[in-house]
Amino acid sequence: MPPSSLSPAAGRRPAPTPPRAPDTVDLTVVVPAYNEEHRLPRTLDAICRHLRSSPGRHADWEVIVVDDGSTDATAATVREAAAAEPRIRLLGPPPGTAPTAPFARNHGKGHAVRLGVLASRGRRVLVTDADLATPIEELAALHDRLDEGYAAAIGSRAHHPASAEAVRRPPLRRLLGEAGNRVIRAVAVPGVRDTQCGFKLFEGDRARAVFGRSRLDGWCIDVEILRMFHGARWPVAEVPVRWAHQPGSKVRAPDYARVLLELVRLRAAGALERVRAADRAVAAGYLLLSVVLFHGLWRDPRHRYLIDGGQDQNQWEWFFAVTADNVFALRDPFFTTLQNVPSGVNLMANTTMLGLSIPLAPVTAVFGPAMTWALVLTAGLAATAVAWYWLLLRRFVTSRRAAALGGALCAFAPAMVSHANAHPNFAVLFMMPLIVDRLLRLCEPGGRTVRDGVILGLFLTYQVFLGEEALLLAALGLLFFAVGYAVLRPDVARAVGGPLLRGLAVAAGVALVLLGYPLYRQFFGAQSYVSVLHGPAGNPPGALVEFAGRSLGGDPATADGLAVRVLAGDGGAPPANRVPGTGAATSDRGPSESPSGSPTASPSESSTEPTPTDTWTEAPTDTPSGSSGASNSDGSDSSGLSTSNAPSSTG
Repeated sequence: MPPSSLSPAAGRRPAPTPPRAPDTVDLTVVVPAYNEEHRLPRTLDAICRHLRSSPGRHADWEVIVVDDGSTDATAATVREAAAAEPRIRLLGPPPGTAPTAPFARNHGKGHAVRLGVLASRGRRVLVTDADLATPIEELAALHDRLDEGYAAAIGSRAHHPASAEAVRRPPLRRLLGEAGNRVIRAVAVPGVRDTQCGFKLFEGDRARAVFGRSRLDGWCIDVEILRMFHGARWPVAEVPVRWAHQPGSKVRAPDYARVLLELVRLRAAGALERVRAADRAVAAGYLLLSVVLFHGLWRDPRHRYLIDGGQDQNQWEWFFAVTADNVFALRDPFFTTLQNVPSGVNLMANTTMLGLSIPLAPVTAVFGPAMTWALVLTAGLAATAVAWYWLLLRRFVTSRRAAALGGALCAFAPAMVSHANAHPNFAVLFMMPLIVDRLLRLCEPGGRTVRDGVILGLFLTYQVFLGEEALLLAALGLLFFAVGYAVLRPDVARAVGGPLLRGLAVAAGVALVLLGYPLYRQFFGAQSYVSVLHGPAGNPPGALVEFAGRSLGGDPATADGLAVRVLAGDGGAPPANRVPGTGAATSDRGPSESPSGSPTASPSESSTEPTPTDTWTEAPTDTPSGSSGASNSDGSDSSGLSTSNAPSSTG
């Protein structure tokens, strides 16, 4: 078979055999075991017979069985085998004693293999499963690859025709296994087709080094180790081996979900390791800036209010509360009857930001929706700045200072701060740089169109649950840019057009599959709607070139006159006169405007009704002195954050 992407340099000679220390052996075989009293006798017998039959290759050897908290007679079985063959060792609690911490319970395959490898003395270390699904006779092929200069040789079921014939796994396990391998190849170990085959041979010293640094205790230990070999540029060979499914497997369907979680942990840990100190400082600066911006809210989240958002803060806190209630009561996340009884409210048709309100449901349940509101705004703006900083540094500039300034502008520009008064769906945009980066990857020559298309589809799906309007605006902007660029650079457009369109088709397919039902509920489900009754409103052209009232270059008197206006003839009125604030002025909410801190808020406890007919087009005139008045909820001229008593009127 062709070597994997983790291959040694061409023409490399096998590494010379180092002199062996007195306490080392040629080979250590590590067998993790959990409740294997029935299969271990046959496995140990086969391993020992094979090693005895090849004294030229295995003059000295040992077999280490790690008892990972077994509740059956696994330990007794190994001791019985060790009595007949002293080269078998058991790692586990001594007989008749209480199990110590490493063996007190079943920790997982990764934990057991790590203990075994660290206890090994072999110049080479073979890790094999207790069921011996890959015959021990396949070891010779792995030895050959290490003799060629590879640091590790891993068995692969994907390359051996006999394995395909011998694999008789249940359909669900086969489907989950193949899907898992594809995900692993896509996000963790590119170039390796089978990371999970339980038959791997390592150079001993390197194996002990990487297993000593490993942290995962579950099935994903194989991926973690291969990533470490890849990062150290130690070559790995993928070797075709025979493999047959054995009854009594310890892998269950939920284990595949645990593998995915471990993959996320692995990717996150790897990303953090690559972050430089300067990048951490920039991220910390963004977070500090966001905290300063919302400091008045954080002084007492349950009783502070962003008055420039009109009544939107009440609405958002209600969204967070009702979403948490749906989550913990296992109710429909797209609908509720806690308001507008008996018709209810179509939550998918409102800006509920389910992408954040669902994962933050525990925060809402424990600390209240006001805390979730403050957290979403503060962390959301900081995360948006970090994401743009990452994209700018990765794609457009080499100067970290320039990227840091650009990230700050993208998240804390006056328009963004204005939206942060009332519209987190327009201010929390950390997914946009990731979407742009994935689009650029599709334009790169030799890219992985299907993989990047799938990831782009997942990103788009998540962004829909953060804010569809922002995604629509971004898509239109990117489309206009692409058309303009194609006109100026038709040669580049022809080169990248095919992969880009194919990737977009894949992304669209993934997104439609995942979003089909939610979008159906949004546009055709109960309480869906086709228009928003805000009345005829618009902006004068001068608003496009005028600075916001509280920006450094803005004039409040001029800017307020250009804020969103209700046009004549609908009985409305322009926004009330505003008193400019200084920074983030704060005071307490009024008692009637404080939303319930419980996720089970009843309609009477919330002060807004987020139904299709909700509209706030006229600003209340009872604004406390010394702070900005509240204006309409869909585009006020507020570029600073003021918190004060909530307006006494409700939507």
